[in-house]
Amino acid sequence: VQLQASGGGLVQAGDSLRLACAASGGTFSRYTMSWFRQAPGKDREFVAGVSRSGSTRYANSVKGRFTISRDYAKNTVYLQMNSLKPEDTAVYYCAAGDSDYNQIYYWGEGTQVTVSS
Repeated sequence: VQLQASGGGLVQAGDSLRLACAASGGTFSRYTMSWFRQAPGKDREFVAGVSRSGSTRYANSVKGRFTISRDYAKNTVYLQMNSLKPEDTAVYYCAAGDSDYNQIYYWGEGTQVTVSS
């Protein structure tokens, strides 16, 4: 499975962005899809995930501000990010993994999100 992320950019605090991750070369519906992020000098961290059934999970730091969704017709997963903060600045990666969030099978290339204060 190949994952291609897009939608990053430079925005101001309080703005919104929507990231997209298009999957190809595999069965999109088999996987739980997630977004991770990595800020400079920090470890990669989980941001949000959506299961095959559509149930979602979020990191506490983004709850109420970010929304993850998936479109089976387009083989795409989205991350709607609202009320962005400078601490959201990071490279964002999409990933395909197992249903229990224990293992990531495929990673996409990252997309940079920069939030200025």
